[in-house]
Amino acid sequence: MKKLNLRQIVLDTETTGINFYPPYYKGHRIIEIGGVEIINRHITGNNFHVYINPKKNISLEALNIHGITNKFLYDKPTFNQIIDNFLDYIKNSELIIHNAQFDIDFLNYELSLLQKNIPNIENMCSIIDTLKISRKLFPGKRNSLNSLCSRFNIDKSNRNIHGALLDAKLLANVFLSMTSIQDSFILEFQKKKNINEINNIQKHLVKKKLLIIHPTEEEHKLHQLKLDYIKKKCGFHLWN
Repeated sequence: MKKLNLRQIVLDTETTGINFYPPYYKGHRIIEIGGVEIINRHITGNNFHVYINPKKNISLEALNIHGITNKFLYDKPTFNQIIDNFLDYIKNSELIIHNAQFDIDFLNYELSLLQKNIPNIENMCSIIDTLKISRKLFPGKRNSLNSLCSRFNIDKSNRNIHGALLDAKLLANVFLSMTSIQDSFILEFQKKKNINEINNIQKHLVKKKLLIIHPTEEEHKLHQLKLDYIKKKCGFHLWN
């Protein structure tokens, strides 16, 4: 049987600005996309990385986060010029994104501006949000990318500022570590659940008084006659 390849793309974007509430993309554009390919839980090195000229000024707030300037992006391609390569890269894959709604909203907005009737990203790829996974695994704790890197001892020393490819590489390692932990949690839960079920059954049996039904004298005689008949026919007693 041919082994199926599970292809996953860890994705991150940087933008001209940030809104804290949906729609995140309102008034802003994507300026960088980074992707890291994982096949069967192995990082392949087949990455996707592109800077994009947004034809729009970058806000000071965003500049302080990623350090990307309009001057740097002046000679970079537009989104329209990179879209075919990007879609070829992510097709037939599962997208892994931290706080996925943010990036998906931006990407879908960019697609809508092209007016090419391209489907929304979630209609082309399945999506895993690592922020949702981390909140389930570590409720009440900080679950930013920095916090998760620290929690899983992943080197983030080069992350002085945000970068789409750098963050995608870090998230790829976080995802693999986190899902291994998730699987072990599930297995441990199932193991404990099975042990608890067995213990509960044993306790129930101990507490429950077994009902013993004794044969009547007539039943005992008939049973003995049957045994004697078997011994006579077979030459041996059935339980001797």
